[in-house]
Amino acid sequence: QVQLVESGGGLVQAGGSLRLSCAASGRTFSSSGMGWFRQAPGREREFVAALDWSGDITYYADSVKGRFTISRDNAKNTMYLQMNSLKTEDTAVYYCAATRFMGLRVGVGAYADWGQGTQVSVSS
Repeated sequence: QVQLVESGGGLVQAGGSLRLSCAASGRTFSSSGMGWFRQAPGREREFVAALDWSGDITYYADSVKGRFTISRDNAKNTMYLQMNSLKTEDTAVYYCAATRFMGLRVGVGAYADWGQGTQVSVSS
């Protein structure tokens, strides 16, 4: 099991940047595929980005490709999401999550452990 805590959310103007962090505790972080999801009010939780246990393989939702970068530092038990060129439609609660697999996964159902979420608000 992995315990996850997100940080770095906030209010930013459109076109700005934020970096989210996900601090993990537990012995399985460095061997777990990880991901970021988001949920806007009245909408289902959606996939944003994921990476495998090493961080060498990444995958992004089309809506964020080219603007967001997912990464991890296994020595620090931390995952990151660098978000650039933010748009108002990026406004949501962002969650980090861990799978029980070494490879990356896209589906919500593949993730066993979740953080509490951090709010990202983008103003026009």
